[in-house]
Formats: sequence, C-alpha cells, structure tokens
Amino acid sequence: MESPVPNSLTAVPGVLVGHWTDAANGTGCTVVLTPAGACGGVDVRGSSPGTRETDLLDPITGVDRVHGIVLSGGSAYGLGAAHGALRWLAENGYGWYTPAARVPIVSSAILYDLAFNGSIVYPTETNAYAACQTASTTEASRGNIGAGTGCTVGKLLGFANASRGGLGQASVTLPGGAVVAALAAVNAIGDIVDPTAARIIAGARDPESGQLADALATAAARFDQFLFRHPPQRENTTIGVVATNLPLTKAQATKLAQMAQAGVTRTTRPAHTMYDGDCLFALGTGTLDIPYELSLLGAIAAQVVAAAVLDGVRSASAGFGLPSASDLAPLALR
Repeated sequence: MESPVPNSLTAVPGVLVGHWTDAANGTGCTVVLTPAGACGGVDVRGSSPGTRETDLLDPITGVDRVHGIVLSGGSAYGLGAAHGALRWLAENGYGWYTPAARVPIVSSAILYDLAFNGSIVYPTETNAYAACQTASTTEASRGNIGAGTGCTVGKLLGFANASRGGLGQASVTLPGGAVVAALAAVNAIGDIVDPTAARIIAGARDPESGQLADALATAAARFDQFLFRHPPQRENTTIGVVATNLPLTKAQATKLAQMAQAGVTRTTRPAHTMYDGDCLFALGTGTLDIPYELSLLGAIAAQVVAAAVLDGVRSASAGFGLPSASDLAPLALR
C-alpha cells in the first residue's frame, strides 16, 4: 500500500489528487477524489464565486457523502470539467447506489485564468477525466500545475502589475494520528503576505520599479479617488480543499471550512472582496475515530491553509511576463 505523502493533501489516507495542465495556455484543473466517500462541507466567502454542487453540502440537506472535488481554471466555462470526474467515478463503480446506476457526488469551484493569451481556453470534461486517470495517493506537486497553472495575485493595481500565483499544499500530523491537510489554488486580487515575517512576498507591483508596491496601502492613501476603471469580474479567487482523517458530520465539516478560511485572511491582503470568489471545501474521511475538539481542529486547519497559500505562491514560476515570488524582494507591511 502506498504511504501518505507529508506536506500534501494526500497526507490524509484515502485521498487521491490528480492534475491536468495546459502550460501553453495557462490553465488547468485539479481533482481531489475520495472514492469511498467523505463527509463534505463548504464555505463560500468571496462575492464572485463560481461553484457546482455546493447546495447539497448544506447541513440541512440529505446527502452526506461526496466522492470528488474539482478545482478548475477557465472561469464559468471550467465548471463543465467536473462532469469528467463524475464520469470516471461512475465508470469505476463509485458513487451513491441507485436502482439504475451509481451516482457520484462531485462538487466544484472555478477560478479565472483566461487573461494570458487572449483566447478562451479552459479545462473540459475530457481533461478532468484525464486528471482522474492519473490521480494517486502520492501526488504532491505544487506551483504552476493543475488549477494553479494560470494563477496570478496582486491585481488591485491592474493585471499588468500582478505577480504569479500557483497551487500549494501543506499538512500536519497531530498526536493520536489525526492529519489535517490543505490544497489551495491562489489567484487572489490581493497581495500575499507571510504573517510571521509581516512581509508581502508576492502581489501588486509598482509600474515603474517593478517591485512590490503594497497595493492596499497605496489604494487606501487615495481612498477618495480610488475606483477601478475596469472593475474585475470573477478574475480573482482562492479556491481549495482542507481534509482530515477524522470523522465529521456535515455541520462539523461546514464549520471546519468556515474556520479554515481564516488561513486565507491571514495571508491575503485584502481577502474575500467583491471581486474574489474565495471558496474552501472541507472533507472528513473518518478513517481515524478518536475524540477531538472541533474548535481546535478548525484553528489548526486555518494554519494549514495559510501554509498552503504561501506554498502556492513560493512554488510558482515566472511566466507570461509576470514575475514570481522568487524574483521579488519581500516588502515590509506599512
């Protein structure tokens, strides 16, 4: 049996991850599979979300197991990719039993990455199916892969002055064997901040120097004049999955997703804006049944999500005329 991989979402036993990447067009998708089923929850915090099958994760609904999560580029076009994961799961005998067929439950969230080459290229059902075919319990890639392929951050001062984002992962193993892990595709309008160092590590850049500009401080200094000339529409978001091997009810999974969003807030300045579609899914596989305190689990999940966000940006590569965090000098917060 393959061993779980530390510092990745696949550190949680029974979770599979796969990617499809189109590096030339700056787009891709990531599939997170729990073929045996996991209890799911979701927290949609941004005001420009693009999602599928999130209503059924509400604690008042009857379906309490999900079999896959698809994170996709392509904006609203990318929502169609989720059907590829549904088809793969069904063909392999996974999903809810019905008299006619197995019906897998696959939720999805998308991010906007259509800005790179001017053409509308986006992940399709076929691409997500291919990602499922290569999904494994040892996949631990990060950076500009899958849903992180076309990610950018720091667009508060315009796309031309942004930096590269990416896909990040992190995990922690706790006393007693509990595992909390996260995967995040970081495509925020805001700057990305290392909260421990109180420094911006990627984000909006000064148009003249090309170095980090502290977009929020710059915009706030001219609050009475700052308006977007061309307001962004769904062009920004951080989407991701936090998972644990502990058992969760739907209400607990929802609370876990909600508390985990604090990790986005700590590392993204600003977060959860009118122009972001920030969405986090939570999964509990229940393979380890020990007593635990939900509030403590949620606080730890927030730390793991924060680490995944930072990992996504630090693992990104320069491309499409935009620098990565490794090309930029960190900037102390003002």
